[in-house]
Amino acid sequence: QVQLVESGGGSVQAGGSLRLSCAASGVTYGRNCMGWFRQAPGKEREGVAVIDAGGGSTYYAYYADSVKGRFTISQDNAKNTVYLQMNSLKPEDTAMYYCAAKAGSCRPEWLIPSYAYWGQGTQVTVSS
Repeated sequence: QVQLVESGGGSVQAGGSLRLSCAASGVTYGRNCMGWFRQAPGKEREGVAVIDAGGGSTYYAYYADSVKGRFTISQDNAKNTVYLQMNSLKPEDTAMYYCAAKAGSCRPEWLIPSYAYWGQGTQVTVSS
């Protein structure tokens, strides 16, 4: 059974930075996709960034338009951990951030039902 545990959320002022971590356990060998979604109060869950992880030497990262140039997703295969470095944070980035994972390719990257595994979430609050 795959388990995902997030950490690194918190409160920061606009323009600040945070780094989220997602540690996975029970991951089977082979290509898989891990990444981040977020949900603000009263809004639908949306994709933030995902990355093809595990197997091979070529990795693909996908970003929502709203975070391109500000957020960077990376992975440490040895630790089965994915990171989300968030810079130049804005108040509209305030949300609960969820780690998600699925077997195989990330495509389609933003199709939420295609992700079989989810973490409990970590809160990110950006004040103006």
